[in-house]
Order: sequence, then C-alpha cells, then structure tokens
Amino acid sequence: MSSGSRGRDGAGAPREDLSAALTRLDEITRRLRAECPWDREQDERTIVPHTVEEAYELADAANRGDDRKLIDELGDVLFQVHFLSLLLEERGAGDLAQVADHVREKLIRRHPHVFGEVRADTADKVRANWDEIKRRETGREPGVFGDVPENLPGPLYARKVQRRAASSGFDFPDVEGPIESVREELDELVAARTPEERFSELGDLLFAVVNVARKLRVDPELALRAASDRFRARVTAGSDLAASQGRSWNDLGPDEQLAYYARARLTEGGLREQ
Repeated sequence: MSSGSRGRDGAGAPREDLSAALTRLDEITRRLRAECPWDREQDERTIVPHTVEEAYELADAANRGDDRKLIDELGDVLFQVHFLSLLLEERGAGDLAQVADHVREKLIRRHPHVFGEVRADTADKVRANWDEIKRRETGREPGVFGDVPENLPGPLYARKVQRRAASSGFDFPDVEGPIESVREELDELVAARTPEERFSELGDLLFAVVNVARKLRVDPELALRAASDRFRARVTAGSDLAASQGRSWNDLGPDEQLAYYARARLTEGGLREQ
C-alpha cells in the first residue's frame, strides 16, 4: 500500500505512522522506568514540577513562533504525559489508553455543536456552552469557583477566577468596563498612603489589568513575559551601545541610562547605531 493510500486524520501523519511512533515512545518510557535509577525513584509529586517547567517551555516556544522548538517542547510534554500515565498503571489506577479515552469523551461531551445538535456560531457561544456543561458534570466541586486550582501563577489564577465569575453572568459586557477599572484602580494606588493600602491597591490594579487581557483574549502570562523579554533586550542593547563608546552601564547616571535605553529602542531588530 502506498503512503498516499493510508488512512489519515486531517492533514497530519498517516494513522499507522502515528500509532507506531506513539508505541515506540511508550516502549522507551517503560524501559526508562525499569532501567534508569533516576526514573525509578520518581512519583507524581517529584515529576509534576518538571511537567510544569516543560509546559512553560512549550508556551515560550509557541509565543516565539519557533516551530522547531515547538516540536521539541511538545515532545517533552508528551513524554511527561506518558510517564505520569505509567505511574497510574503501576498502581492499577488507570493507563494511557484510559487517559486518552477520558479526554476524548470529555471533548465530545463539551462540543455538542460539533458532535450533537446544539448550535454555536461564535467562539463566545462555544465558551458559554462549555462552562455550562462543566457545571453540570458529576464529581466537580460545587460553587462558582469549584475546581479552580490555587497554585496557578498569579495572572493565570486571576484570569481563571474572572472566567468562572463571567460564566455565572457576572461580567462586563465589553472591554471598556475593565479599561475604566484600570484607570480607577491606578488613581486609588496613587492615592494610597500606607504600605497596606499600596499592597491592596496594587493587587486590585493587577487584577483589573488581567481582566482587560481576558476581554481582549490575550494571555496575560505570555504578554507579561514578552514585555519582560523586550525590556531585557533593550537594556542589554543599551548597555552594549554604551560599551561600544567606552562607557560602563553601571557607572552611568539614570538619565544617561535612559538615553541609551531610548536609543536601543530606536535600533530594535538587530540594527545598531554606528
């Protein structure tokens, strides 16, 4: 049978190739668990920090638009899924097949506009249906904020809380309300006088900014990291520019540093002033 005649799922690899690749990965995972001293010592609690780290590296690759790195990081996350599923299998609590079937059933259940008769013509309607279906699922914690993990990074935790509140109908109709909240919270932060007031008002301001990001469908964690990377690159470029003129960045005054920083911004994109 020619490769062109084999079954395919969408435009990706033939199903036979996909199955064989996953089987090879599963075999390697089992061998590492049996023969590698480090892998033998691991359990869920020791592995999950690595899983979180790999997820962040995957997010960074996706944010940078680096397809080569994306393939690499997707592989690392896929290995984490295989390894954690194997730990379940070892104690008879489940296996990779059960994990795959469970998520498949959940996706079908939460997409009735694709697999059923429900109509949803917009992304907002899809999300509203999704949230309503989740609320009806058995085994979930009760309340508006049931099953919201408290160990998420701050911006993602805030967005999750806001999404849950919005799914109950408690939300601004558009982005103008959250933007006005940012202005109000900034004024309150400026007016704050005690450390306790500043702490509280700064938290409110950050929460309001995350709400703007949610309404704009911008990931606040990735947006903040991208802004941090831009700032880091500009300071580095300003320092290099100063060094090219025989000056040390650390010996410059704040106004001089700002001037070099401004010049670095003007020469972004790999260009340097001559």
